[in-house]
Amino acid sequence: MRKLFLIFCILIGMTTQAQEKETMVLIKTNYGNIKVKLYNDTPLHRDNFIKLVKEGWYENSPFHRVINNFMIQGGGNADGRENNGYTIPAEFKSNHFHKKGALAAARLGDQVNPKKESSGCQFYIVQGQVYSPEMLNMFSQRYGKKFSEEQIKTYTTTGGTPHLDGDYTVFGEVVEGLDVVDKIAAVKTGYGDVPVTPVKMTMEIVEQ
Repeated sequence: MRKLFLIFCILIGMTTQAQEKETMVLIKTNYGNIKVKLYNDTPLHRDNFIKLVKEGWYENSPFHRVINNFMIQGGGNADGRENNGYTIPAEFKSNHFHKKGALAAARLGDQVNPKKESSGCQFYIVQGQVYSPEMLNMFSQRYGKKFSEEQIKTYTTTGGTPHLDGDYTVFGEVVEGLDVVDKIAAVKTGYGDVPVTPVKMTMEIVEQ
């Protein structure tokens, strides 16, 4: 009986570990590699991103919009399609915010997208900047946002883009390669914030 109980406990532990395991994706660029983890509590975005990576949607696709001290955006197919024909319901979580390295979904504006649904393929990685407490207070008043102690600590030390919180779904974060994000964010850009020299990517699921 005791053996059965121990086996049951081990199986429960293994199941819990499997549920907590987060998917890692490697984004390869000509400036280096960026490894991101996908959050399990944003399952619609997680599963969609995994599907697109496995299908090869992002194979040789570009970071087509780059703004230094803000973010780097990609998501179009290599053949030029920037829209894969569907959206994903928003999955806003108060514990996931736009700190430096956050992986989030781009979307159309509120006027045509009042539910703030995410693009089915467009994403961005936050570079952002460090803000003073006074600046955060100004954002709070201007945009009607309330920042937690964790957000305030992060935005005043590591940095990010606090004004986007609660408006765009954050579904992952960079675990390796923040320096690569900085390098891509600093490239020379032209009209529409498009890099003068294309910055292309490929992606693969990292087996753990």
